[in-house]
Amino acid sequence: MSAMKIHFLLIMVFACLPISNTLADSEAVVQLLGEYAVQGANKPSAEKGRLLWERVFTGGKRFPERSCTSCHRQNLKQAGRHVRTKKSIEPMAPSVNPERLTSVQEISKWFKRNCKWTIGRECTASEKASLLAYLKQQ
Repeated sequence: MSAMKIHFLLIMVFACLPISNTLADSEAVVQLLGEYAVQGANKPSAEKGRLLWERVFTGGKRFPERSCTSCHRQNLKQAGRHVRTKKSIEPMAPSVNPERLTSVQEISKWFKRNCKWTIGRECTASEKASLLAYLKQQ
């Protein structure tokens, strides 16, 4: 079976899973979870996503202590603020911000940028899948 067929089948499987009926179950989330599954992230865990979201990372002078909550807050239903620029950040919770988790391009861009800024590297497929599982519950 070709990789494209496997990718399509995984997307269809994820689309048919009984998932909460929130706006976070967008086509973008289903597509990305399918892509991450092809890369080996077969069991996204909202709990692992929460732990990653709250974890503090360090990196010395150039990379001070940071976590996702540094900018996005513990309560994802509230607006956050970037620690360096002080720019306001809309709430991450799709339940209060229907624009969240609706664009594959935006989600991918922010994972790449924020994982590098916070963790110091790109997130793995498993980390991204678990973060999506956590975020879509909010």
